[in-house]
Amino acid sequence: MRKAWKERSILPGFGISMGFTVLYLSLIVLFPLSAIFIKTSGMGWSDFWGTIADERVIASLKISFGTSLAAAAINSIFGFIVAWVLVRYTFPGKKIVDALVDLPFALPTAVAGIALTTIYSQNGWIGKLIEPHGIKIVFTPLGITLALTFIGIPFVVRTLQPVIEELEKDVEEAAVSLGAGRWRTFRSIIFPALFPALITGFTLAFARGVGEYGSVVFIAGNMPMKTEIAPLLIMTKLEQYNYAGATAIALVMLLISFVTLFVINLIQWRANRRFTTV
Repeated sequence: MRKAWKERSILPGFGISMGFTVLYLSLIVLFPLSAIFIKTSGMGWSDFWGTIADERVIASLKISFGTSLAAAAINSIFGFIVAWVLVRYTFPGKKIVDALVDLPFALPTAVAGIALTTIYSQNGWIGKLIEPHGIKIVFTPLGITLALTFIGIPFVVRTLQPVIEELEKDVEEAAVSLGAGRWRTFRSIIFPALFPALITGFTLAFARGVGEYGSVVFIAGNMPMKTEIAPLLIMTKLEQYNYAGATAIALVMLLISFVTLFVINLIQWRANRRFTTV
């Protein structure tokens, strides 16, 4: 049995590798998360509930998770279109467009926030065109959603691209030859194969948006009860040396994120299972 296991092992030293993996995850993930629980547990239930039930905290959580979900949903649609165009079509400047997709990864988030605020402000290039129509972006939840859309789109595009490349065009052509229209071909052939990857990209974009800080604080305006995000409120608590209050808000964000990601992963697992059994 041991000999068979050694023959199947690509990397030698499973015990050492596993030990390093557990140590790495403990130092990077488990210990910091445990510190949040330990620090919050010292508050007492009444103080904890008083902190998280505050109207300002609830409003900031709604803004953070609401705008993150909206941005991830927008990226799922337009990120799919961008990925499809980059894979299936050849056009002048394709490599430049493909490189621009990664720009949010390379650009400092603070620079992105300042740039978006400058462009979409009342006197900005785009802001002065849409302001007369009653559309205000800067210092509104719409501006926060815009910033989160900007920093989240690479996750969707880069997740979908390799899956689209692996799609066999012969199957699509066979469906068309059998009389299936474009919509039915997309619904029955293309979308089921891309749905698990699309959910993955959505999850990554959502997770990035929930914890985003640098690109949001400039365009949000940080008005309590209106455009104040939860990460900024945590920073405010830390600046006030209210460490327990900061960890309490962080704990709530962690629990909500865990539940949300669990549901999304469950949907992805069912989609993968359904696709592999078809």
